[in-house]
Amino acid sequence: MSKSLIGGIANRVLMLVAAAGLVLSYVSAFVNPARAWYLMLPGLLFFPLAFLNVFLLVWAILRRSKTFVIPLVALLPTLFFAGRYFQLPGEERQTGTDRTVKIVSYNLGRFAGVRDGNGKICRKQCADSVYAFLHRADADIICLQEYYTDDVRALRDGLESRFKGYDYDFYVYTGRSGCFGNVILSRFPIMEQGVVKFDGSANLAVYTDITAHGRQFRLYNCHFESYNISFPGIVKGMTDRKDILRETEEKMRHSLAMRPRQVDKVLKHIADCPLETILCGDFNDNPMSYTYQRLIRGHRDTFCEAGKGFGATYSVLWPALRIDYVFIPESFGAVSHRTPHIGFSDHYPVVAEFTVRD
Repeated sequence: MSKSLIGGIANRVLMLVAAAGLVLSYVSAFVNPARAWYLMLPGLLFFPLAFLNVFLLVWAILRRSKTFVIPLVALLPTLFFAGRYFQLPGEERQTGTDRTVKIVSYNLGRFAGVRDGNGKICRKQCADSVYAFLHRADADIICLQEYYTDDVRALRDGLESRFKGYDYDFYVYTGRSGCFGNVILSRFPIMEQGVVKFDGSANLAVYTDITAHGRQFRLYNCHFESYNISFPGIVKGMTDRKDILRETEEKMRHSLAMRPRQVDKVLKHIADCPLETILCGDFNDNPMSYTYQRLIRGHRDTFCEAGKGFGATYSVLWPALRIDYVFIPESFGAVSHRTPHIGFSDHYPVVAEFTVRD
């Protein structure tokens, strides 16, 4: 068998595998991962799989090979999904109008994003930097996840002293070394408020009813189950512990089983709410996921409506992972969306503006 024939077969196999992976990433958005957890991986890899198929398409065209049809067909549905990851610059929209609301959603990572020269966590320095950013952002509504504090009294005192002019609501879990949870701050009056707890998890969703510019809506600040894995830890563990991959698989299967139940619990809560709803927070899932596909129904993704460039919000493996969102009601209009690259957490904040329509 000639080398050219072997090379041709290998090329076709590579194209078919890459195309199949991309097709499975489309399917993963519509399949509950609790029933088929293995489909989660193609969904997570949508961005690199799409890039690989684009590379193979260009490569085949340059070689004048008829195999260009394989990646071309696989890439066609990407036209419907690529906008969830990347947006071309569009027409500038007017901001700061009398019916505009500015919102910030930010996973703070328990203020563990700043360390000294010895690798020790500097929570106070990190917290001060975060507060300075939030003051500069000058948002009407602030939604924080993984907010860390010593105790509930310190939390109340800190919010009242640092965010004058804001109403606030929060729910935190108390651990051995402090409290952590979700916080909502609003310049608009907060009416009814509450929490949606998730069984067997420290993750949660805090909600408040807010009236802004004559319209009342319910805001959910969500933090869904994470994978609880560390990519650097996996690489390190593979050399030290042979069971690290099995443990990683178990953690991922556990989170993939829990997150759909958490999403369904929030959706059931929304179904019983007579108001329009805004969903924001750390969903711990990418746009090619069952989580995104379920929650976006009846809402607009502010990034897809008004974002520019890459929308990734997780600093690790940027720009492949977008897991933090702001979803607004379909009757509202997105004005702007950005993700400032600040290094106070492993997440980037989401800063969005939307108009409240009559």
